[in-house]
Amino acid sequence: MIAPSSNTVVEPVTNALLTARNDVSVHFTRIRVTSISLDPADTRQFDQDTFTDAARLLGDARVDVVAWNGTSGSWLGPGRDERLCQAMEKVTGVPATTSTLAMLTALRAFGSRRPGLLTPYTPDVGAAIAAHYAEQGLAVRAARHLGRTTNYDFALITDAELDEAFAGLAAEGCDAVAVVCTNVRAAHLAARWEAEHGVPVVDSVAATLWRALDLAGDTTPITGYGALLAGPHPVHPEQRRGTTWPRT
Repeated sequence: MIAPSSNTVVEPVTNALLTARNDVSVHFTRIRVTSISLDPADTRQFDQDTFTDAARLLGDARVDVVAWNGTSGSWLGPGRDERLCQAMEKVTGVPATTSTLAMLTALRAFGSRRPGLLTPYTPDVGAAIAAHYAEQGLAVRAARHLGRTTNYDFALITDAELDEAFAGLAAEGCDAVAVVCTNVRAAHLAARWEAEHGVPVVDSVAATLWRALDLAGDTTPITGYGALLAGPHPVHPEQRRGTTWPRT
């Protein structure tokens, strides 16, 4: 996993999701990311060379999959993430994915057509995400953006704030809710939200792990964190394996 430098959620939450698995290990490296906006100074944090250098380091550990565990592709465009995956695969020789591509695959697995967005970001970033989702056939039904820009602060968002936002999205008829940010602590809330509101949850951290395990050939259910990890879901083979790996 490649994580944003200021992220304090993704590592402990990913390891918590795997508490019952003694046959899986997750290894992290970081790239510098401190703030999220559409300003060019912030979007340059996600230049491709930064990722390929990080991927090479993970390749030294002979990992089975490399994942960018960040959601920048949601507002910069999934096509950018697809090209990033191709570049990371080239330098590591193993499958690659990103949080955004994982979330899109998960939403399709649930058959979503009108998802809701729950993000810590500002409304302009949220609007860019909704536009890219629409290009992918996912017409965002409603959104709740909590208005933060400092990545470190995303981890300070409380369960109560997230509960209120999720309830609002469920009430607006969303057929799934995407929690877009790997520095928001929401994976532990997914099962309760689904039970209370009957709406599938696609949490960024959980989805990235789910997709990485699938690319490694592991579909063992992980219970206690909602329907996505508990699976199985009727995913088309091309969606399961992605457009960049394996190549034919």
